[in-house]
Amino acid sequence: MKRLNLDYLDTLSLVVSLGSFSEAAERRNLTQPAVSQQVRQLERSLGVQLIERVGRRARPTAAGELLLSHAVRIEADVTAAIDAMDAFKGGVGGRVRLGTGATACAFFFPPLLGSLRAKFPLIDISVMTGNTADVVRAVEENVIDIGFVTLPVAGRSLEIMPVMEDEFVLIARPGDAVDGDITPARLTDMPVILFESGGNTRFITNEWLAGGGASIKRVMSLGSVEATKELVAAGLGAAVLPGMAVKNERDRSRFSIRALTPPLARRLAIVVRRDKPLHRGLKELIQAIRQAVPGDN
Repeated sequence: MKRLNLDYLDTLSLVVSLGSFSEAAERRNLTQPAVSQQVRQLERSLGVQLIERVGRRARPTAAGELLLSHAVRIEADVTAAIDAMDAFKGGVGGRVRLGTGATACAFFFPPLLGSLRAKFPLIDISVMTGNTADVVRAVEENVIDIGFVTLPVAGRSLEIMPVMEDEFVLIARPGDAVDGDITPARLTDMPVILFESGGNTRFITNEWLAGGGASIKRVMSLGSVEATKELVAAGLGAAVLPGMAVKNERDRSRFSIRALTPPLARRLAIVVRRDKPLHRGLKELIQAIRQAVPGDN
């Protein structure tokens, strides 16, 4: 297989542009025989003559002209490749593939990822959403680099880093505000909207309800937090939601937001493969997640 020596190709280009082996040698701080040897090596490698002498000038043959036309593009590609690698010298660049739930994606990550991208514009961030099982499976299969999921999670290949607790609340229209403690039993006689089945969030909510001996008869299940809010605003019921989903001022003015009794919270954690090399971009994302949690360092 024929290969191009890029240094020799650069020497050929310099000889042709100057029209002289001796001037090229002087420019490159080499001897003239060394420059001639590099051009001959290139010719032997490709099996064609690249330079001919016309009078006292060195000129390219037809093959040499064609090769040099490629050399311009080769040099541009090499320069682009070197520039791309320079971005990694400080370690802050490259691809970061994040997986998380829809609620965290909508309400926790936008400002965090925006700040991270502004600080490190060369980081290429992509996000997939899914329930905890989907995200954990994607981490284990190396489809994504890092997951931010609801505990419990298990996996021998995983490093699990608990990060925060997100307390659940009941939201209702202000006119439908519920008096007294919001216990599981209190919800049995009212229409309630819960997360759809299949994820850890619904699982721990069901455990909370069962722990209080409650069996909700009028229940709807949705996978969209925003759709849930709109149904509540339309008067179709109250909803049990993670606190992070109702922290903005608009939600606090639209809804009555009440803590649950006993308190219910989901624990959120970062998961990565134990054997995953953590390049600087991944480390910065992990640090940004931790710093976004009040009281965490």
